[in-house]
Formats: sequence, structure tokens, C-alpha cells
Amino acid sequence: MTDVTAPTSGFAPLRQRVFAVLWVATIVGNTGSFIRDVASSWLVTDLSAAPAAVAMVQAAGTLPIFLLAIPAGVLSDILDRRKFLIFIQLLLAAASICLMLLSATGLQSVSSLIALTFVGGIGAALMAPTWQAIVPELVSKQDVKSAVALNSLGINISRSIGPAVGGLLLAWFGAAVTYGVDVISYVFVIAALMWWRRPATPDDALSEHFFGAFRAGLRFAKASRELHIVLLRAAVFFAFASAVWALLPLVARNLLGGDAGFYGILLGAVGAGAIGGALILPRLRTRFDADALLLGAAVVTAAVMAILSVAPPQWAAIVALLALGAAWITALTTLNGAAQAILPNWVRGRSLAVYLTVFNGAMTAGSLAWGAVAEAMGIPLTLVIGAAGLAAAGLLFRLVKLPKGEADLVPSNHWPEPLTAEPVDQDRGPVLVLIEYSVDKAERPDFLKALAKLSSERRRDGAYGWGVTEDAADTGKVVEWFMVESWAEHLRQHRRVSKADADVQQEVRRFHQGSEAPVVRHLLSINRPDLGRN
Repeated sequence: MTDVTAPTSGFAPLRQRVFAVLWVATIVGNTGSFIRDVASSWLVTDLSAAPAAVAMVQAAGTLPIFLLAIPAGVLSDILDRRKFLIFIQLLLAAASICLMLLSATGLQSVSSLIALTFVGGIGAALMAPTWQAIVPELVSKQDVKSAVALNSLGINISRSIGPAVGGLLLAWFGAAVTYGVDVISYVFVIAALMWWRRPATPDDALSEHFFGAFRAGLRFAKASRELHIVLLRAAVFFAFASAVWALLPLVARNLLGGDAGFYGILLGAVGAGAIGGALILPRLRTRFDADALLLGAAVVTAAVMAILSVAPPQWAAIVALLALGAAWITALTTLNGAAQAILPNWVRGRSLAVYLTVFNGAMTAGSLAWGAVAEAMGIPLTLVIGAAGLAAAGLLFRLVKLPKGEADLVPSNHWPEPLTAEPVDQDRGPVLVLIEYSVDKAERPDFLKALAKLSSERRRDGAYGWGVTEDAADTGKVVEWFMVESWAEHLRQHRRVSKADADVQQEVRRFHQGSEAPVVRHLLSINRPDLGRN
């Protein structure tokens, strides 16, 4: 199937100067992170030969993203993203400085390595949704998907360079110098962020606060069936595919007989394969739909795991990991693009954080589980089990089609401001909204079907309760109601309605009889008096 939304040029976003500078800066920063990670992954095998210890380091890097991605997404939606990113880079630099000093003084241990890897994971958790959320600020709307793909390409350019450089630095100069190079990379990222003059966000009386924004993001995620499908497909894929990442250091050392430099070459092969995959992916999209691409990625990843399980020659393992890289970027880009396409801007950071939570939760749980399985059954059999599960799941879950993301999510701004007899405090609530329709009884079933679609939109945009009732005295009168937690949240709800949502509302309105619009009432709660007073 042809993807009609594919851009004419995958490199068009690089014509935008700010995007190009920040894109290069992220490549430098991610290269440093991969240099750090390869040092940590290999260093733990020197400190402990237990597969569980190796898997713990892998899990320590992803667990914070599972725990903190959603709060990080909230912060990315309510804070100045540029200043927030600078703070995160300083945090990551501090963690790498500690790793460097501990390694230089010979005080590094498995515990300290896991703890500082966890701090690095915290930085990654805070950074990931924020980097993704700024993309629509840097490029035009038609280039957003290309920019997402370029971000994935940039990560894999770093993946192809960083591990190889990290392995060589580790082999030649030791862990302290390797971590020091990572520290230097953050200087470039901070300089690029300070150069970026992000337009100041104007003061807005309806700006969200943390807990309210957190609840609104969770309500959107809970009500969006399309997001549920993306999350399910991501969780299944990454839970099985995590086996190869959790065990790769041990595969390199124990099955393939390699050293730190060879391990870096293996990871570099993954990155090089991902670059090649990114270059051919636009052509593949013209021939295959997203579901076929994800199935292909699952089958190729499973095949690579099966090949590694038989301890092939080192050159064959490198070739296999080139294929793994191509499959990995295909899966990442397909799932990330599907998520980006279904998210409105007001909740993009929070919902991408939910996606990252699922992704990293699957990777964390998978790493721990596969490490335990390898302890009990050995590395080769564990890889075979993971490969069989991934291939079977890829075939089965293809029945759950990924959303196409073709809806127009630009705010429609078609709702009139609510009329009030006097000013209403913004924190007053909850608010009960009643919408009265006059509907012919013969059309009631079709009307209720249309209204059911509208209920999802109400919940996504801020309602925490929704229902429909009829007038006992006049069954032609149908009242839709929904609850919003505050007056300010209802005003935000007005802003959030997209053009696609407006079309759904118009479909409901066509069942309404009469020349007048449906009657809308806004009922505000009245605080109960203290019944204990005299």
C-alpha cells in the first residue's frame, strides 16, 4: 500500500537552520551517550560475570524512563523546553563526571555503576519527550514526519559511531578517558541550546499547572483508542526484542569470543545498518503499509537472534547486526510516526511520554526477564525462545492494525465562549455541561451511534465523566452531559477541539431538529455550607 502522506524529500527539514543545528547537536550528544553506555556495559562484565548483573545495568538505564517519562512529558508541555533541555544536559554531564572520577581512582563498583546509570536514565527520561515535542516548533507541518525520521536517523548515526569509538577508547585508554569524552559532548549540546533563541511563550491565564496537566494527559491517553493500539503493538514488539539488547555484551564476550573493541564494532554495525535502513525506508513506505513494515522488522530481528544463538563467526555476527539495525529503525520509526500522527499539539509531550513509558517498560521488564531466563537456561536457548516469540507475536498482532493518522488535528476554534452572568473564578469546579438536542424518535439509534463517537472526543479533551439522558416528559429531548474538573479546564477544552472533532460534532448536530442550535448550559458547583456550624 502506498503512503500518500510521505514527504517528497526526507531531508527537507534540514533546510530549517534551527532544526539542522539542533539535529547535529543531538548527534554529538547521543554519540557521547553511546560512548558512555558501551563503557558501562563492558565494564560491568569486568566487575561481575553474572548475566543478572549485566542485565541490571541495561535495566538501570531504561527503568527511569518507564517511571518518569509521563511526569517528564507533563513538564515538557508546561515549561520552557529550551531551558529544561539545558538543565537536563547539566544533569547528564554531572553523572558522567562522577563515572569518570570513580573509574580514574579505581573506586568503581557494580553498585555505583548501576546507580549512576540510573541517574543517566533519569536524564534520558526527562529529555526524550521534550526533544520529540519541540519538532513541530522547528519545521513546517508537512515536514514533521520527515523530521521524526531524521531524528531516528540521527540517533542511529550516533549508534554507528559512538559504540565503535567507545570500544576503541575503552580498549586503548581505559574507562576514565572514555567517560571524559562523553562529558565533552554535552558542552556542544548546551552551546547549541543556548544559541537557539526560542520565541518566548506569552503569558496565558489558562496555562496548565503540573497536576492538572498530568491528569489531563492521562485522561487523553485513557480515552484515545488509536493510542492504545500503538502502545499495544510497541509493548509486544519491544518486550521480545529486548532479549538481544540485554544479552549482547555476553554474546560478544562468551559466544563470539570478542573483546571491548569487538563489542563496540557490533553496536556500530547496528547503527550503520540503521542508517542504511533509514535511507531505504521512504522507498519501502511506497510499497508497504505500516503493519507490513512492522511485521518485516519483527521477522528480521527474530532471524538475527536465532543466528546469534548458534555462535556464528565474528564476521557473520557483524553482518547479522547490520540487518538488526535496519529492522530496529524500521520498527522505531513506524511506531513513533504512528504515535506522532494521532496526537494533537496540546498533549503531544505527555502522550509521547506515555509511549516512551510503554517502550522503556517493555525494554526494562524484558531485560530483567531475559537475564533471569539466561541464568537458568543459558544464552543460546534464551535467544531462540525470544526469536520464536517475536516472530509469532509479529504475525498474530498484525491483525491489530496501526492507525493511519489522517485526521486534521489543528484546533478548529469553532466553539463560542460560554456566556456567564458574572465572572467565574478559573479554579471553580467541577463544571457540568448540558447540551439539549431535539431528535426524531425514528433517528434515535443513528443519533446515539454518532454521539458515542463524540463521547471519546469529550473525554480526550478533558471530560472525566460523560453520559446521555432523555426527558421523561418529552422523549424527543435528549441531553448529553459531561463533567470537567474546573472552569479553566473547560475553557481549555474549547481550545483543544480539533477540526476532525468538529466534523464529529457536526455529524451529531445534523440530527438536531429546529432552526435554533442545541441549548447548552454550564452548571457550576456550589460549595456546601459547613453543616456542623450553628
